[in-house]
Amino acid sequence: MSTGPAGWLLPTSLFTDHYELTMLEAALQSGAAHRRSLFEVFSRRLAEGRRYGVVAGTGRLLEGLATFRFGAEELDFLSDHRVVNDTTLQWLADFRFSGSIYGYAEGEAYFPYSPLLQVESTFAEACILETYLLSVLNYDSAVASAASRMTSAAYGRPCIEMGSRRINEESAVAAARAAVIAGFASTSNLAAGIRYGLETVGTAAHSFTLLHDSEREAFEAQVASLGKDTTLLVDTFDVESGVRTAVEVAGRELRNVRLDSGDLVEQAHWVRSLLNDLGNHETGIMVTSDLDEYAIAHLQSAPVDSYGVGTRLVTGSGAPTASMVYKLVSRQDGDGEWIDVAKASSGKGSLGGRKHAVRRLDESGRATAELLGVNQRAEAQADDRPLQHAFVRDGELQPGWTGPAAVTRAADRHRASRAELPAAVRRLQPGEPVIPTVFNEA
Repeated sequence: MSTGPAGWLLPTSLFTDHYELTMLEAALQSGAAHRRSLFEVFSRRLAEGRRYGVVAGTGRLLEGLATFRFGAEELDFLSDHRVVNDTTLQWLADFRFSGSIYGYAEGEAYFPYSPLLQVESTFAEACILETYLLSVLNYDSAVASAASRMTSAAYGRPCIEMGSRRINEESAVAAARAAVIAGFASTSNLAAGIRYGLETVGTAAHSFTLLHDSEREAFEAQVASLGKDTTLLVDTFDVESGVRTAVEVAGRELRNVRLDSGDLVEQAHWVRSLLNDLGNHETGIMVTSDLDEYAIAHLQSAPVDSYGVGTRLVTGSGAPTASMVYKLVSRQDGDGEWIDVAKASSGKGSLGGRKHAVRRLDESGRATAELLGVNQRAEAQADDRPLQHAFVRDGELQPGWTGPAAVTRAADRHRASRAELPAAVRRLQPGEPVIPTVFNEA
């Protein structure tokens, strides 16, 4: 199947649940499908113990929205399997999203009940987007939230995303994109590189060393091919021997040695001393091996120059989903009047009405609260920062929110958002959100 400009497999319309289309059919039958409706994406709570979350995936879902179409293949499948009736099939054949989408910028910090995305259109159009929107936002935001904690713990030392082999191929691209938004410097994933302009890096694995008759021959082959500005993996056999051999082969111009096993803190200290004794004061130490934010924090005192992070990053470091939901919060009745609606189930309630969000900032620019106005503008002060942006207006995608430029924009937004949060944002111990969510209801 062909791919779009951002690499999407076409189309995206069946990345959905069966019941979205049966709801559509029933709503078309009742006549309510064409009522104007407002849906909101939010999370009732952050992952356990987390103090903030990070929005990611918006650019990907907007790219996919452009290909959310029902062509002959999709319609034949739905017809052959009797998912929906002929009237619904005819409606789907003509589907083009004509509504509006607003929300938080990618890279923005969020908190419980932040209105991360708002979809205003007919019920029919908004309903069938639910599963697709949530599948993108929940995964990408989970990875970005974990990545932000990791880059915070790294205190400026570069982090490299290298988890592609731990998840499926499309999730690997999404994870790389989300990680870079949250501060990672580069990725090992080439598909993410071509789609989103991310820097890609990589050198060699243990198998490359084992392929050769000796570690020295492997290092000589790598340096001959890639130059001395490379990273040599020195723990296939004996670390001390590996470091000495790496220096003998590449000399003082060797960029990095990589450690992938053992007590990384202890090893990093004596490897640094060994490199210095050998005259390689500028050769860096890169560490890998199932790192997460806690391991990175533990390595703060060690002479480590960069971190390669895989499994824990791409699985959300214990929180593989952001637990976001997509709820109808307002709709028009038969007379065209807007009515607030809300779910009242125990533990799964929602608050009806359109939310307007601002970040309350004090005179020093430090965030103190998330203010949400319900059916009214939040009671903002002069220094407060509006949080919502228009992504789609009346079916038209607004510029700047997709493609490689959007990733750069999101990374900038993340740095600025995290910097304005209270200092407690860096704490890895379980705790309450660093700022409260405050509602102003009409």
